[in-house]
Amino acid sequence: MNIAWGCDHSGYEGPPPIYKTELVRYIEELGHTVVDCGTFGPESVDYPDYANAVCAAILSGKADEGILMCGTGLGVAMAANRHKGVRAAVCTNAEMVKMAREHNNANVLCLGRRILTLDECERLIDTWFEARFQGGERHLRRIAKMG
Repeated sequence: MNIAWGCDHSGYEGPPPIYKTELVRYIEELGHTVVDCGTFGPESVDYPDYANAVCAAILSGKADEGILMCGTGLGVAMAANRHKGVRAAVCTNAEMVKMAREHNNANVLCLGRRILTLDECERLIDTWFEARFQGGERHLRRIAKMG
């Protein structure tokens, strides 16, 4: 699967390990191809630019799904959810990831560098790839109302 990755400068914040490089490597080790939408260094940047780039990759078909990171995951989720066809979910535990996928058919996982450990991020990514949309009339009806 092609996964669009995007983060602001928080993906490069210390102390080590550097989350962006570690998580991109982790996703690739799981057998996925990463479409790296940036950022590419620790200089302060604006998170909507990277959320927009991830959404563009998904909506154009370059990527199947996306993972975004900022300090809390909130900013990138707000920016991503402005795009029709994107359902971005901020998740801090496996149950949130599971429900975002199974009930809401989320296609972008949003993580917070300042609130999650690297191990927690890896576990959430594992759950993301394991969980699948359940379908069904009630879930499809609700998703359709989001546009």
